[in-house]
Amino acid sequence: MPAPLSHIRVLDLSRVLAGPWAAQFLADMGAEVIKIERPRDGDDTRGWGPPFALQPSEADPGISAYFACTNRGKRSVTVDIAHPRGQEVIRALAAQSDVLIENFKVGGLAKYGLDHASLAPVNPRLVYCSITGFGQTGPYAPRAGYDFLVQAMGGLMSVTGEPDGAPGGGPVKVGVAISDQIAGMNALAAILTALLKRERTGEGEYIDVALLDSTVSALINQASTYLVAGTVPKRMGNAHPTVVPYQAFRTADGHIVLAVGNDGQFQRFCAAAGLEHLAADELYRTNAARILNREALIPAIAASIRQRTSAEWIALLEARAVPCGPINSIDQVFADAQVEARGMRRLLDHEKAGPLAVVANPVRMASHDTTAAKPPPLLGEDTEAVLHGLLGLSADEIAELRTNGIV
Repeated sequence: MPAPLSHIRVLDLSRVLAGPWAAQFLADMGAEVIKIERPRDGDDTRGWGPPFALQPSEADPGISAYFACTNRGKRSVTVDIAHPRGQEVIRALAAQSDVLIENFKVGGLAKYGLDHASLAPVNPRLVYCSITGFGQTGPYAPRAGYDFLVQAMGGLMSVTGEPDGAPGGGPVKVGVAISDQIAGMNALAAILTALLKRERTGEGEYIDVALLDSTVSALINQASTYLVAGTVPKRMGNAHPTVVPYQAFRTADGHIVLAVGNDGQFQRFCAAAGLEHLAADELYRTNAARILNREALIPAIAASIRQRTSAEWIALLEARAVPCGPINSIDQVFADAQVEARGMRRLLDHEKAGPLAVVANPVRMASHDTTAAKPPPLLGEDTEAVLHGLLGLSADEIAELRTNGIV
């Protein structure tokens, strides 16, 4: 069977993470994704190493581990969009594409005639997605937006980390570029929605996705706590504001996470831990009561958990259907039996880098392998094929563009 999006062509003018993350998912689902990169240098993240899957050289910027995480399945075409002839190439590609993704500063593509207003007449069916730090409107629209900055401004760091006054207390960012990733997934959802709408109306769409908006929406229950009750959430380390006990605990040889999501699980945990008296106490019988009395409850649980090893606790609690687990390092993640069984580590065959390990797409479909087999491309490896195959340029015309540094 053809891949679900094999009929879709995506023109990816984005760089770094949010836009490329959305485009990679589309590639995984079978879309033809043409990644436009700067001649000679390419996407900034090609140089974000070491480590490198393919070492850079004078002739090629290589493939960093960072670039490899978000660019599989794509075709790389080099175009200098600052040159009028390069702009003509992009307009011609946009005329034959279904989706365009870009993450330039607000107004950055207008001066090249490559903004939505300029391209919509060229291709009225085009789904055009702009991803920026702060969106196309509002007082911050002209600012550059980076993940770390937006995690801070969007409130995420105010609820991440140990409380003020505790050892190591203070705001902490999430260990991955989560604002970029969430914005990329929001962009993906909007693109797919717009494509569905286009099937019905025949019309394209303009999509405006902001990292800040995406981060604010990702505050979920923490934002709702403030909006409903006027209470400003604070950093609580690994504890949960409205579920108890739901946090990390030290064991005899490390740590485990205990995630008690309901009163029945609490009863079973107490029985396993020899803490039946806590389960019977009106101060702790319900989750609401445990929230009010967590300061007395948590030390009693912590003292009990310190008496056994992590492996002992996991075996004991899993047998009683009490959610718990280890805190794995990333090497332990990929050695985990469940992660291995789900095939989350995938090897792609790269002609120069050799076998290249990537994280598989987490979505499974019965009809389609949802991880693109094509490895992250070398810079400009598909330039001739795309310019000749899609735009009909001759070998001499492409050579002239190369000589002038346009591609």
